[in-house]
Amino acid sequence: MKTAIVTDSTAYLSKEEVEKYNITVVPIPLIIDGREYKEGIDITNEEFYEKLATSKSFPSTSQPPVGEMIDVYNSLAKQGYDAVISIHLASTISGMYSSLVTIAPTIESIKVIPYDSQITVKLMGYLAIQASKMAKLGRTPEQIIAYLNDLRSTYDELFVVDDLQNLVRGGRLSNASAFIGGLLKIKPLLTFDNNSHEIIAIEKIRSRKKALKRVEEKFAEAQASLNYPLRALILDANDPKSGEEWAKTIHEQYPDIPIERSYFGPVIGTHLGDKALALAWLRDFEKDEL
Repeated sequence: MKTAIVTDSTAYLSKEEVEKYNITVVPIPLIIDGREYKEGIDITNEEFYEKLATSKSFPSTSQPPVGEMIDVYNSLAKQGYDAVISIHLASTISGMYSSLVTIAPTIESIKVIPYDSQITVKLMGYLAIQASKMAKLGRTPEQIIAYLNDLRSTYDELFVVDDLQNLVRGGRLSNASAFIGGLLKIKPLLTFDNNSHEIIAIEKIRSRKKALKRVEEKFAEAQASLNYPLRALILDANDPKSGEEWAKTIHEQYPDIPIERSYFGPVIGTHLGDKALALAWLRDFEKDEL
């Protein structure tokens, strides 16, 4: 069986990765001051954050039109694929996965398997890359899904946002009421809850410097408790300098752990806001036998 891999633009894969692993990327729409943009196509990261700072209204995000998704799947069928694993951002922050679950049985040209990454950003991108590697090796969709479930279970991540307003206004912070009183005074630690897979705030911290230090402490605790090798990911929202500095600090502490840099693009930046930083980690999949 020939299996295609589809993901969405919030995986923030580079053009080189998309081409190398033959991954189809569907752009997520966002709306700024009444105008729609397609992430990764007609708005750059830099342009988005400039617009975010000056927009008259709070930006919003949407789902790709159902017809567009059906066209993508039909096109893959015409290319000779028998199945497609469609890997998308967490169903707790977007309705895209649920929509695909609804339409998948109606598509007759190809077997469509929607997959909830339960996350987003480059962590989701890793799932797409690994799925593509397995598909190229001739693994069945069932084998690929089983592997993705296993790798997904090793994810952990901590976000430090500069301002909670975007998450609160966008309705993406599930326990916002516990933190709203001190929005301007705290730098809370955020994560995707392991059970609900919703974004939650877990600790209140008074400064960004202390918040980043607390993230490092929690990463150290995780690193000491796990029985498999890790790789780490540092992400920033329009603050590459801070991202690079933090990556250097983490590397000095853990020289044997691979550390990659990535970013929060327009769609995720809409909800996290400017200057957010995150440290994520997972099993070092480069050492997995596929």
